[in-house]
Amino acid sequence: MSYLDEIKTLENLDKQYVWHPFTQMKDWIGENPIIITEGRDCFVKDACGKWYLDGVSSIWVNIHGHRKKEIDDAIKEQLDKIAHSTLLGLGNIPSIRLAERIINLTDKSFAGSTPRLSKVFYSDNGSTAVEAALKMAFQYWIHRGVKGKQTFLSLKNAYHGDTIGAVSVGGIDIFHEVFGPLLFKAYKVPSPYCYRCERGKTCHECSLSCLKEMENVLEKNSHEIAAVIIEPIVQAAGGMIVWPEGYLKGVSELCDKYNVLLIADEVATGFGRTGKMFACEHENIVPDIMCLSKGITNGYMPLAVTLATDEIYNAFLGEFKEMKTFFHGHSYTGNPLACAAAIASIDLFEKEKTLENMQPKIALLEDKLKEIADLPNVGNVRSKGLIAGIELVKDKATKEPYPWEEKIGWKVAYKAREEGVLIRPLGNVIVIMPPLSINIENLNRLMDVIKKAIIAVNS
Repeated sequence: MSYLDEIKTLENLDKQYVWHPFTQMKDWIGENPIIITEGRDCFVKDACGKWYLDGVSSIWVNIHGHRKKEIDDAIKEQLDKIAHSTLLGLGNIPSIRLAERIINLTDKSFAGSTPRLSKVFYSDNGSTAVEAALKMAFQYWIHRGVKGKQTFLSLKNAYHGDTIGAVSVGGIDIFHEVFGPLLFKAYKVPSPYCYRCERGKTCHECSLSCLKEMENVLEKNSHEIAAVIIEPIVQAAGGMIVWPEGYLKGVSELCDKYNVLLIADEVATGFGRTGKMFACEHENIVPDIMCLSKGITNGYMPLAVTLATDEIYNAFLGEFKEMKTFFHGHSYTGNPLACAAAIASIDLFEKEKTLENMQPKIALLEDKLKEIADLPNVGNVRSKGLIAGIELVKDKATKEPYPWEEKIGWKVAYKAREEGVLIRPLGNVIVIMPPLSINIENLNRLMDVIKKAIIAVNS
């Protein structure tokens, strides 16, 4: 069998057996799929030998680039010892060391602020980190002897994962509406999506209006709300919606005022994506519970953590017979290989001065976005750190969106693919989220290809 025949066989087997996530399989079956075989730095190679610039960090997980020697070596070293052992009634060294490192990171990031995140609960992906957070918040109030706090408040345009609890607090109809009969009750309030906001002429007015609507719900219903859950600063899957300054702090103040917990879902924004280690740092907000995943292992291994304060943790302490135990966990909780990868990834932030070296890249990204903003079918550009969204519209003056079924975002993505750049849109929003290690030359190329693709599709 020739190599080309082998590739064709793989394509056919994929179409025959694999059900891809967030993919209309009827379309997939009619296309020529890209099958990735190798990665290096900010690039991935397909089975035909073509290299592509990874413009979305393999769905937002890659921080330091592919095949990072330090992380490779850490996993190999751990593999020579043990690949997995359970945390149910046992400990393992990498999970202990990683917990210490993460708490040290948050202590540094939120120095002098209260409350203090102090405990690490492990799981394996963003959804499971959120599920743990929701159950912690719910059970916390039970152990405190507070009755009735059995639901949550979340935002429209929110995405917290695809498990049932996470979907219940989600706010993207195209993803979540069909599952309505399966979900628990949760209050939803508007998020400050300034470009589409009809509640104020400026971002500041939009922010104040959204906070007022949140306060109205809390004032009437805080007795039954266990926690407010948010994606701080950037609502990623909702369309890279960047919040105006002050909104996050306003949410935190409302939680304090109405005695509800604050859960920060930093699955997408954590580990440097917004220009700081954690997005909550931008407004010096320390949540009661924080969820992390995606970039935690540089995309090497599935891993997530749910961080909690002593206040939360201590509520679960008691005599065995009191049944205060947090009855929640996963088979691969605290997996040693994943924890070893995460420790090596954290080490690289300091070794390579990742956050400091991002600053000129952030400036370049903002300059390139200004150029793209002038294109006739670009309604809005928005960014924070090395996260950006370009919202394409049918009519710039009226902000009329393209119909979903026109797949305008995908048309741009396919054009970019022809030029050796992989991106994945969110509807009409072009997503930019490269590895933080991307160099200036490759970032320039990424933005130039996207601009060229937008022009080509709309010409």
